[in-house]
Amino acid sequence: MSSAGRRVRRAALVVLAGATLTSLLAVTAAAAAPFPASERAAATARTDVYIKDVAADVGVEPHLLEPLWISPDIKVCPTAVECATSQNPIVGVTNYVFVKLRNPGPYGSGVGSGVLRVYRTTPGGGATWPTHWTEIGASSVIAAPGVTTVTIPWTGVPGPGHFCLIARWISDSDPMTVEGPSIPINASHNNNIAWRNVDSVLLNPGAGPVVRPFAIGNTLRVPSRNEVTFAAAEPLRAIGGRVVVDLGPELFERWRAGGAVGAGIRPVGRTQVEIVEPTRAFLGNLELNPGERLRFSLLFSAEAESDGEIAFNVTQFGPDNNGERRADLGGVQYLISTGRR
Repeated sequence: MSSAGRRVRRAALVVLAGATLTSLLAVTAAAAAPFPASERAAATARTDVYIKDVAADVGVEPHLLEPLWISPDIKVCPTAVECATSQNPIVGVTNYVFVKLRNPGPYGSGVGSGVLRVYRTTPGGGATWPTHWTEIGASSVIAAPGVTTVTIPWTGVPGPGHFCLIARWISDSDPMTVEGPSIPINASHNNNIAWRNVDSVLLNPGAGPVVRPFAIGNTLRVPSRNEVTFAAAEPLRAIGGRVVVDLGPELFERWRAGGAVGAGIRPVGRTQVEIVEPTRAFLGNLELNPGERLRFSLLFSAEAESDGEIAFNVTQFGPDNNGERRADLGGVQYLISTGRR
């Protein structure tokens, strides 16, 4: 080979080696980066908007605060002006649901952008998500640091006007950690889900009973046995209070077939039992089929006027989807008061 040919060959090798080195450096740099720039930006933009489950909730997930179903950040009012305390919705007119979004929680910062959705179901426990829930409304929200109150109109409220509510904050930068058929698990593991089951019961002394619906359900794929407990914060006897549970034919027969397990109760009719020890009463061994949810009625009455409200909690306990054998599957806090209408 001539000296000119050798010089051309050496020059080509230098060019090839330089190109190979450049390629290797590019590959090495790409491998060194933990993820693309767009993903790094998304990671640093993590936001954390939360809704309180209970007054002491600071957004930690999961948590063990109970009961999960009395969120102070969800309120129902009869007008578009926020009321002092939540009220039962009025059937046939537009009501308004107010939800407080708190920013930031412990897992992010910055302005949160997303959609707030509110849902309803029959009061009680064991409501399977999303099967037993109906959407009330939704609103796109920019949640700046601090507390943002969102107002969602509630039109077409069906009778009898007593519901459980959940609020869900949906945001790409603030995703759910886990979400399955169990509302208690969803609410405790996601600080952007909150639940409120509070019902006001105003009684007219000496008049007939006021009726409230209550439902118990099974979110499992196998049959389950459940318990319903009844607990008053203070004795109802001061107002001559009476609470009767009407299980209805089907649920009463299941209770009877399960051994009529219970305490603090006495039968008063073909399908009814009266709560005679409202601080420690329960009905147990109630069998439910997979995915089933059955309704019964609570009948409240009183003989005397009261000075304030008496909290009366009704709660369903049973096996949950996380393997817990006796979990709080949901309940309702009835705030009982009396007075002349």
